[in-house]
Amino acid sequence: MTEDLTKVDFFRDSRLTDDPYTFYEALRNKCPVSKEEHYGVTMVTGWQEAVDVYNDSETFSSCISVTGPFPGFPVSLEGMEDGDVTDLIVKHRDEIPFSDQLPTLDPPTHTDHRALLMRLITPKRLKENEDAMWQLADDNLDRFLAPGEGEFIKGFAGPFTLQVIADLLGVPEGDREELLDRLARGTHGSGLGNADKTLTKTPLEYLYEVFATYVEERRAEPRNDVLTGLATATFPDGTLPEVGDVVRVATNVFSAGQETTVRLLSTALKVIGDQPEIQAKLRENRDLLGNFIEECLRIESPVKGDFRLSRVPTTIGDQPLGAGCTVMVINGAANRDPRRFEDPDTFDPERKNARQHLAFGRGIHSCPGAPLARAETRVGLERLLDRTTDIRISEKMHGPRENRHYQYIPTYILRGLTELHLEFDVR
Repeated sequence: MTEDLTKVDFFRDSRLTDDPYTFYEALRNKCPVSKEEHYGVTMVTGWQEAVDVYNDSETFSSCISVTGPFPGFPVSLEGMEDGDVTDLIVKHRDEIPFSDQLPTLDPPTHTDHRALLMRLITPKRLKENEDAMWQLADDNLDRFLAPGEGEFIKGFAGPFTLQVIADLLGVPEGDREELLDRLARGTHGSGLGNADKTLTKTPLEYLYEVFATYVEERRAEPRNDVLTGLATATFPDGTLPEVGDVVRVATNVFSAGQETTVRLLSTALKVIGDQPEIQAKLRENRDLLGNFIEECLRIESPVKGDFRLSRVPTTIGDQPLGAGCTVMVINGAANRDPRRFEDPDTFDPERKNARQHLAFGRGIHSCPGAPLARAETRVGLERLLDRTTDIRISEKMHGPRENRHYQYIPTYILRGLTELHLEFDVR
């Protein structure tokens, strides 16, 4: 008897770590909007239905965006299906984990904080940052390519993306080595220069303290640097944010941007190493790189999905939904919806509508770092192709092409490889 995949526990079953896509397909074939039976989460697997949810911030709150059903909403919402839970969201929002992070904010707070972020990541600053990327890529490739083989995520993607964001935010050159080293291996102590302290800090706590120090110093003694711009940026109404508000925006750029770009880069190199015909096309025609990156985002969205909480009774597609329901918009499923993407499980670097993917979300919470991620990936790929004549997946580590084995991050939020071993011929 064939197992009914729609009954599998998406949030706990480790079988879905390696391949969630058969589950997505089974769920979408049943209905593009359906409630899973383990935690009562409404799963949105259709592309149009996902776009509708993302674009409706009045009906759907982002307060549980990164937590979903665990631990759930702080108070029971049972019996509220026919009402309006907006006041309860306002009252209990601060009790939800990560409630101070940009992805979980709703308007008008989100509007102000996102505007603050966009004052930091200006087109001029992004251009300056992109100019620096080329040298950062080469510096990392000097080390990574020398042996002729290596593990790509720790050897190149991780260090490169951390350095790019450190440059974007203007971290002083003298502080970068220590900061990046601590983020790469976990952190101890409470800030730069305090390595002797024994109190263990999470990377997020460490970043909070580092950037709080920077902001306070630059407000007291402004300089002609990026950190001063960060410290003195104002909300749209001209008011100066609390130090904590600026720090949270900066650390969100660091933590969210770095992790997802690493996964995007590793997907790109997995395709390049696994499919020599695509690699040859990219080497012959670099103009394909932009669309190739979009197809990488479509085929393996670095963020599997995003959560929302319905404020009032509504419908998604033609499915009714009560107030107080947890909704998961599954980017990885929507990006393979055959109603939107022809032959969706096939990687096509020339796919005409690849950029319609939802890897960066839609609506008010669409990823503000998308231009940065695209630029980092393009620069990294350009230099890798420039400096090699061939890139291959290590058969010793991942098996032959017809029988590869990879390990993926064991989480229902992120999608990406934990390791990618490559071999290459250096030009």
